[in-house]
Amino acid sequence: MLVHGSIPVPVALPEMADQESPPRGFRPQSDSNPTRPRISPIWWVILAGLLVWNIITLLPSASQQVDISYSGFLAQVKSDNVKRVQIKGDSITGTFTQSITLAQAEAADGVTTTTSASTSTTSASTSTTTTVSFSEFKTTFPGTIGDPTLIGLLTEHGVVVDVVPVGTSWVAVVIDIVSFLFLIGLVWWMGRRMMQGQSGVLGFGKSKAREYTTERPDVSFDDVAGADEAKAELQQVVEFLKEPEKFYRLGAHLPRGFLLVGPPGTGKTLLARAVAGEASVPFLDISASEFVEMFVGVGASRVRDLFEKAKQVAPAIVFIDELDAVARRRGAGMGTVNDEREQTLNQLLTVMDGFDERQSVIVLAATNRPDVLDPALLRPGRFDRQIVVPLPDRKGRFGILQIHTRGLKLGPDVDLDKLARRTIGLSGADLANIANEAALLAAEHDADVVAGVDFAGAIDKVTLGAERHTPMTEHDRRVVAYHESGHTLVAWFSELADPVDKVTIIPHGMALGVTEQLPVEERVNYSRDYLRTRIAVMLGGRTSEEMVFGDFTTGAESDIIQATKLARRMVTRWGMGSFGPLSFDGDEDQPFLGFEMAQGRGVSEATQAHIDRDVGEIIGDQHRAARSILEAHREELDRLVELLMDHETVEAGELRSVLGPPSFEPVPSET
Repeated sequence: MLVHGSIPVPVALPEMADQESPPRGFRPQSDSNPTRPRISPIWWVILAGLLVWNIITLLPSASQQVDISYSGFLAQVKSDNVKRVQIKGDSITGTFTQSITLAQAEAADGVTTTTSASTSTTSASTSTTTTVSFSEFKTTFPGTIGDPTLIGLLTEHGVVVDVVPVGTSWVAVVIDIVSFLFLIGLVWWMGRRMMQGQSGVLGFGKSKAREYTTERPDVSFDDVAGADEAKAELQQVVEFLKEPEKFYRLGAHLPRGFLLVGPPGTGKTLLARAVAGEASVPFLDISASEFVEMFVGVGASRVRDLFEKAKQVAPAIVFIDELDAVARRRGAGMGTVNDEREQTLNQLLTVMDGFDERQSVIVLAATNRPDVLDPALLRPGRFDRQIVVPLPDRKGRFGILQIHTRGLKLGPDVDLDKLARRTIGLSGADLANIANEAALLAAEHDADVVAGVDFAGAIDKVTLGAERHTPMTEHDRRVVAYHESGHTLVAWFSELADPVDKVTIIPHGMALGVTEQLPVEERVNYSRDYLRTRIAVMLGGRTSEEMVFGDFTTGAESDIIQATKLARRMVTRWGMGSFGPLSFDGDEDQPFLGFEMAQGRGVSEATQAHIDRDVGEIIGDQHRAARSILEAHREELDRLVELLMDHETVEAGELRSVLGPPSFEPVPSET
């Protein structure tokens, strides 16, 4: 598939076009997900109680009680206006024989003032005054000085005297109890927080692995398609975990480590879970990146803790995803060394060597970069068996589509076998994404079923990118139309090129136009002539612009980059240049800068110049080949451009009516 536009878009060979996507199956919720802090309900209860208490204390008292001075109190006793008193410590309360106003109380104290307890409402002609009277009073006994004549005076004037011992009221008792309990609770809460903090520090080296037990829903081999060879190899692991004595009685020992290797999205993680599901044993899942922290020694501690947990629940499976995050080749970096990562790797090597032969603990790991792993990890006794999980073939893609469309309501026009033929080079994760996108498109149109047109749109969205409605001038649209038509004609009239399935000038993703080529069958080898033809197709867009407009645009940037990269690989890796069967160590994908620098220069300057000339000759030859095809079919080129300007998208059937039959009619194989 070729993608072209004014913004550079990388293009890969079919076997490299892949995207990582989470595999289907159960997935735990990570304990490390951040959550918003929540306030405990007990704090809301305490806050409500304090609010109610303050409201009650602020409410005015319903009793008509007036505060009077001690001398005023004696004056009222002597005037026989006190009926009853209650003495409680220094507090004296009582009732009057006859109610008095505030002015009378102040007069008894020898104070003359206006009555503040009266409320006056004055209008233009009338005046109304309301006087408040009090039947109860309160005063304070001068305990420091004392008054030995008080009891005699009260008795002389017939006042009933009640003496109440000084004690604690129930309100005070409740307040004291609540305060005490609150203090205890506060101390307990602070202690808990401190213990949690200490446990966080002390538990820093604990493993973060998610553990699945046999009670949880499991994934089985029926949920995995497109990896029959890998499933056959892993079936031995299942048998060993189910019937270990079958192997022990013959003196056999199963390999301890199984390394799943393959492109992203091919189902390596799903296969590991399927093994645990088939064997019905605990499954400890962890990503290798979770071992490494900023503190040296934490990762090693987590490795030890992980394998201790596995031994406690044995038989069990330990699955380490993205193993390359922690098991990269030692001594390959430049500058400072990552001591934490290397100590973690050393501990992993140690624990895998220290397994008891009778402990049924199997280690599964997955990576898409086996080339960067430390060689010590791959020796026998550790990860001594590598299981390749490749991109699925047509039969595998058909099975994957069946699995991911189980829950969809498919229309009668959906042919999963045709979809499998159209999706060469896609991984299982891509196919799952296509099925989901098709359902989303059908739901957007309020359809009752997921139809074939929905799957066609989903394939375009996943492989080409979502459509963009970018406003373009008429001239820009015509330039894009000639560019894409150039790709199409070179592919159409080249015998070894992959068939063109669709050409469009509607922007998709980062490209302004797209020419889509679909291989008829799976390819495992690429011939020199096929690769040269592919370069010619890549250069067809720029050549068309150059031939028609006498100029060219930046839209061919991605085509030029990919064509140059492919030509350089032909010369330096695959022996398809003038050097013959020679390979030159110019590994552009080498991830270790220090390791690459330590190897030294692999070629001389003269040889490098010769390589550059070979690359230039390949590009120049295919540029001329593309121009000759376009010049020979200029009328077809102009017709296709006009059709694109009118309809924007042209399918394979319409291409045949405009361009005629292609140079080569491929026949799809039945396998």
